[in-house]
Amino acid sequence: MERVGLYPGTFDPITLGHLDIIHRATKLVDRLIVGVAINEAKKPLFSLEERVSIVERECHSLDTPKAVNIEVRPFDTLLIHFAEECGAHVLVRGLRAVSDFEYEFQMTAMNEVLNREIETVFLMADVQHQAVASRLVKEIAGFGGEIGSFVTPRVKEELLEKFAK
Repeated sequence: MERVGLYPGTFDPITLGHLDIIHRATKLVDRLIVGVAINEAKKPLFSLEERVSIVERECHSLDTPKAVNIEVRPFDTLLIHFAEECGAHVLVRGLRAVSDFEYEFQMTAMNEVLNREIETVFLMADVQHQAVASRLVKEIAGFGGEIGSFVTPRVKEELLEKFAK
């Protein structure tokens, strides 16, 4: 049976921390779906189409196991319903700090009530990425700070273009 994982997020923008989690998740599943959430409540800087395109490009450049297929898909439904639609058996979630765990713990409990067949797996962010959050990267970029250690060169360029407009 094919092991399908789902790694959801807003990815506005995708960071090196996200890419680290994606890379490590490919070691656990046969197919990984990166779900790009629409989530207008977060007021994303990049459009949904831009985020999907950026995530696809950045995932394509990852050195992943050859047998693993990474697919990027937008979604605007309840996460557990999207996971069911995708045939996912595993939800992959990245953790940076204790505060992440509190939120994720609640989400996992709710998702388990909704569908006991889908497991949640937490991957701790690599130490060098534990402080990285898309929200903070945007804030630093918006004030002209250096973001090269948080995102890929291409994402940095795209962020700087957004703030130049």
